[in-house]
Amino acid sequence: MIDMPTTNILANMFVTLYNTEARRKGDCVVLPTSKLATDVLKTLQNHSYIGEFEHVDDKKGGKFKIQLLAKITKCGAITPRFKVKKDGYAKWEQQYLPSYSRGMLIVTTNQGVMSHHEAIKKGLGGLLIGFVY
Repeated sequence: MIDMPTTNILANMFVTLYNTEARRKGDCVVLPTSKLATDVLKTLQNHSYIGEFEHVDDKKGGKFKIQLLAKITKCGAITPRFKVKKDGYAKWEQQYLPSYSRGMLIVTTNQGVMSHHEAIKKGLGGLLIGFVY
């Protein structure tokens, strides 16, 4: 069997997280990995959506072992990666999140990957890469 390369590592990671949460499992393995995926996982961890995660280098693109906390109702990658100005998050919150107080958009800015709440506080725009609630 020939392994096909994953075209969108982030989308693959979000789908795996969502499906594993839906099956009420305590942990999951996501492969392959990337630096951006690591930053997204750190952001999810900072906001208590996931527990501990570790990167395992298996010389084939690596994999993440992620501890789940049963807090993700829905998550996904946003493609294409839309540009957002520092005052333009409200429109995207309405599109991707169920309510103003629930969930977060994940944004990559020139200061790294963060939630849209942090980006608003810092007055930063960026590219939307995902959402979670």
